[in-house]
Amino acid sequence: MLHFFRHWRDYLELCKPKVVVLMLFTALVGMLLATPGELPWNALILGNLGIALAAGSAAAINHLVDRRVDAQMARTRARPLPTGNVRTAQAVVFAAAMGLVGLGILALWVNVLTAVLTFLSLMGYAFVYTLWLKRATPQNIVIGGAAGAAPPVLGWTAVTGTVDPYALLLFLIIFVWTPPHFWALAVHRREEYARVDIPMLPVTHGEQFTRLQILLYTVLLLAVSVLPFVTGMSGWFYLAGAVLFGLGYLYYAIAMMVSADQRLPMKSFGFSIVYLFGLFAFLLIDRYLPLMRAALSA
Repeated sequence: MLHFFRHWRDYLELCKPKVVVLMLFTALVGMLLATPGELPWNALILGNLGIALAAGSAAAINHLVDRRVDAQMARTRARPLPTGNVRTAQAVVFAAAMGLVGLGILALWVNVLTAVLTFLSLMGYAFVYTLWLKRATPQNIVIGGAAGAAPPVLGWTAVTGTVDPYALLLFLIIFVWTPPHFWALAVHRREEYARVDIPMLPVTHGEQFTRLQILLYTVLLLAVSVLPFVTGMSGWFYLAGAVLFGLGYLYYAIAMMVSADQRLPMKSFGFSIVYLFGLFAFLLIDRYLPLMRAALSA
């Protein structure tokens, strides 16, 4: 326990806090879109806490599985396990404790469906993707992206106790977003992935093929992102934001196809995070615009 308090920053790093924040934001949007009224306190507080702990557990398991590979890559060699700041046994206990506590909170104080779906998401990312898919196929991130796309569904079920088609639409958006998001990073780090024998798409099929796939997935993402408007889930405000952000993302995808500028993959990667935050923010604002107008006119 003393080691934890002395190295709390290293344990926090094991949880991949930036990734967890993005996941929690999409889960929160799922919660707020699921109910027309006041959000139940147990879903808002305990639901997000349980999802966050489970996501942190999955991230820590990812660190554990990849610790030897991380030590060989410039992007990851300063992580807590390769540096020795956190030992393997300590990371195992930390990951297990977070996962058990998170799932227990969801099962006892939210609902069993959310706990089950969160468990499946944790297993999908930590074991199916990290242990198997990542080293088995260049389509690893396409198949494994399902786990990362789960948070808005988890948020929705935390409130309603059911899986709604609209929740699955939010899942689809993140699922299609994941490959172009991660492949941009993989293009930038292609040599490092090749050195550690991880078959990322740029390693197995080359950079130009990967750039084409990024472009095609970005076009598909633009089409998928307008479905909330088409299905009546959201209104014109969201549609304007989705098109605006989609065109911005498409610009980077096209630029990567026509330019050899080595800075573009990371610029695309960075914008992809802004894109997802922005898209879900527009979903949320669009949801509450009628209430804001009613409050102002009252």
